[in-house]
Amino acid sequence: MAEIDLQPTLAGPVVGLRPLAASDWPALFDVARDPLLWAAHPAHDRWQEAVFRRFFDEGLASGGALVATDPADGAIIGSSRYDRSRAEPGEIEIGWTFLARSHWGGRVNAAMKALMVGHALAMFDRVIFLVGDGNLRSRRAMEKIGATLTDRSHEAELAGTVVRHVIYAIDRDVFSRGPLAAQGVVTP
Repeated sequence: MAEIDLQPTLAGPVVGLRPLAASDWPALFDVARDPLLWAAHPAHDRWQEAVFRRFFDEGLASGGALVATDPADGAIIGSSRYDRSRAEPGEIEIGWTFLARSHWGGRVNAAMKALMVGHALAMFDRVIFLVGDGNLRSRRAMEKIGATLTDRSHEAELAGTVVRHVIYAIDRDVFSRGPLAAQGVVTP
């Protein structure tokens, strides 16, 4: 099996994705410093500069982090990441996703997930998403894009507390006939 590019450049009419670079720090932190972005998130302190700096540096080191941009003006509006460390064989995880509040409630999250899931399913059978058990906003977002709740879970320490994450998944079949298919991304 060929190796997947974990930092592709992906483009659509609603959002663009490109590899995260060290020079993206000021613009990405400008988005992340909004405390309301993280209010319902298990890492509710991620708006703080020192906490976000760790998140940003981990993203750079991961080799799978992407920044989301607005195609209208090229502005950075958020980020996401690919990772294989918690995935089972044949899977890849998409996570660490956040968007500026100005881009909530519209098509951007679905378009971003469609681009990333479509890219990943060219090499993997399934994409997984870990979501804080109590993060209802993110859980609803997973259901809106057609992800299904699995019986798996994962625990991680965030903001000084152990948080249970539930795991959602999308496979090729669900992707091809689900809500993300409407975004126009096709898998091989």
